[in-house]
Amino acid sequence: MLVKHVYAQADPPPKTFTDFEGMFQGVISSLLSLGGIVLFLMLVLGGFKYILSGGNPDAVASARRTMTYAIIGLILMASAYLILFLIETITGAPVTDFTI
Repeated sequence: MLVKHVYAQADPPPKTFTDFEGMFQGVISSLLSLGGIVLFLMLVLGGFKYILSGGNPDAVASARRTMTYAIIGLILMASAYLILFLIETITGAPVTDFTI
């Protein structure tokens, strides 16, 4: 005799705030990674613009601005993280760990 096992499919558990925490951490991680990639691409683009400027003062100035803005972006990203880390160190509040 052939016996079939029927497994009851339970409804998926309801969404909780813990799911939102994981999603938020994933979004922040992705944005930081994207920021690093954009920073690298801006530096490479600025370098190419500088090399290909051919001595044109306007093109050289544009290339320098591109690289300057990329470096300012790097400084802002690093400063934001360091400020959060400093707040966490001084107060003991886990501000870099998103929990509800």
